[in-house]
Amino acid sequence: MTVDKQQAVEKHLFCFGHGYCCDYLGRALMSLGAWRVSGTTRDTDKKELLRARGVRPFTFSETHPLADPLYILRDATHILISTPPMEEGDPTFLMHAQDICALKQLEWVGYLSTTGAYGDRAGGWVDETSEVRPSTIRGTRRAKAEEQWLSLYKSNQLPVHVFRLAGIYGPGRSALDSVRAGVARRIDKPGHAFSRIHVDDIVQVLQASIAQPAPGQIYNLCDDEPVPSHVVIDYACQLLGIPSPPLIPYDKADLAPITRSFYDDNKRVSNQKIKTVLGVQLKYPSYREGLEACLAEEKGAIGPLRDYTQPI
Repeated sequence: MTVDKQQAVEKHLFCFGHGYCCDYLGRALMSLGAWRVSGTTRDTDKKELLRARGVRPFTFSETHPLADPLYILRDATHILISTPPMEEGDPTFLMHAQDICALKQLEWVGYLSTTGAYGDRAGGWVDETSEVRPSTIRGTRRAKAEEQWLSLYKSNQLPVHVFRLAGIYGPGRSALDSVRAGVARRIDKPGHAFSRIHVDDIVQVLQASIAQPAPGQIYNLCDDEPVPSHVVIDYACQLLGIPSPPLIPYDKADLAPITRSFYDDNKRVSNQKIKTVLGVQLKYPSYREGLEACLAEEKGAIGPLRDYTQPI
């Protein structure tokens, strides 16, 4: 289910942290007509890029709140929060929670979190009813930010929805790109699996939620097939017609601490809720269809890149 043109009349999406996912969602909504999109960036140089995409830009960071939040947000009907959390929690919450709660016309608030909130499950399955018990700094901060935003649903009836995203990929940000850049490594940690999600499927889940708000709900966003990362890299090499990098045992791999932390969590994430509750049918149920689509878009086989050739 997606947002239709009738629903989209006179709507205004405001994105805190207007990056890759917000860029795709904003374009999808603006293509319907009558949707306006605004977004924040910490990089003033990116303001012109946002303007070129039809997005009204504002400066915001953990040290730079919106200059006049009640005026800037005065007619926002939908807010999407994609700002990276700090130790104290989400900067948007810390600086502008009360401003957002004061908005009378607000219909929907989305917070982009991570499946890292579940922590390590030794390869077991998790769903939205599973306990939140993060095992990394990133996961702990996201869990705190989730708690902050959901507290406003409980105390102020703010229409908050939490989206726990698996590894995000899409045009310009996939295994195809890391293989071409020569930085892809095939690390073998037996029994380990990653979940992932194509950005187009993130967009359709967000649109489905916008079309049928259910404040307080949490959704996992991932595809149907969690697999080891080395399998995905191998398939990307097959698509590109080049040899795969050698398989390196995990205990012999020289990995940066942040990379190694991704291997500390081992779980398989269920996506049944987005299908049964939101009626979403994934465009790319596995990495295979997703990578094939990325390559096809690059070659122009399935239409233009929708102006996403320089994702922000």
